[in-house]
Amino acid sequence: MKKTVAIVLIALLAVSFAFASGAKESSSQVLNVGATPEPHAEMLNLVKDDLAAQGITLNVIEFTDYVTPNEALESGQIDANFFQHVPYMDSFNKERGFHLVNAGGIHVEPLAVYSKKVASLKELKQGATVAIPNDPTNEGRALLLLQSAGLIKLAADAGLEATPLNVAENPLNLKFREIEAASLPRVLADVDAAVINGNYAIPAGLIATRDGLFVEGADSPYVNIITVKSGNENDPRIQALVKALQSDEVKQFVAERYPNGEVVLVF
Repeated sequence: MKKTVAIVLIALLAVSFAFASGAKESSSQVLNVGATPEPHAEMLNLVKDDLAAQGITLNVIEFTDYVTPNEALESGQIDANFFQHVPYMDSFNKERGFHLVNAGGIHVEPLAVYSKKVASLKELKQGATVAIPNDPTNEGRALLLLQSAGLIKLAADAGLEATPLNVAENPLNLKFREIEAASLPRVLADVDAAVINGNYAIPAGLIATRDGLFVEGADSPYVNIITVKSGNENDPRIQALVKALQSDEVKQFVAERYPNGEVVLVF
C-alpha cells in the first residue's frame, strides 16, 4: 500500500513539474532580431540575459548584407533588425514600398576613408580610383565625406543620395568604383582608397581613428537604430530591447571593446 501511494505521489509530482515547466515556457516571449555581426550582433548577444530575466527569449539572426534583413523584417520573418541608419531605412522604404520605422537610436559607426597605398589623402594622384558603397544612402554618405575632405565638390542639389553623377568639381579626376558595402574591405588593396562603413571595417581590423585617412565626425546624422515594421514600435518586447541596449552595461562594453572610437553611443 505504501509503495502504491509513493508511486502515485511521484507521478503527481512529475505531472506538476511538467505543467509548471510548460507554463514557464509558454509565458516566455520570443523576439527574433536580425543583425550584421559586428558590433550589432555582439551588442544584442550581450543583453540576452537581461531580456531573459523579463521573460523574453532573444534570438539573434546574423546577416552579412544590407538588403536581406529588411526584406525579412517586412515579410514578418523577424521582429526587428539592427544594422542601419534612418536615411538608409527611409530610402529603402521609398524604393521598395516597405513600412519600416525607427524604434530607437543606439550608436554611430563613423565612416572613414582607408587606403593601403597612400598614407594621406594628399598623396592621391590624378586619376586615382576610390571605391565607395553602391547602395543609395551610403554612396551619398561616402561622397559627402569625400567632399568634407576637400577631394570633390557636389552639386548644390545633390542631397543625401548623391551619386558620382552629382560630382560638380573633381580636381584629381578621381575614378569611382561602386562596390557592395560588405565587399569594400576585400577590394581595398586593389584601389587607391575606399570609403568603408564601420560595421564592415571593424571585422576587417580597420579602426577609423587609427587607420582612417579622413573620418566622419561624431555629430553624424547616421545613427544606427533598432528597426521594426510600422505599428510594432510600441511592442513591449521592442521597448525592452531598446532599453536594454541603451544601458550602462552596453556603455561599459563599448568602452572596453571599442576604445578608439570605432563605435560612438548616442544615449
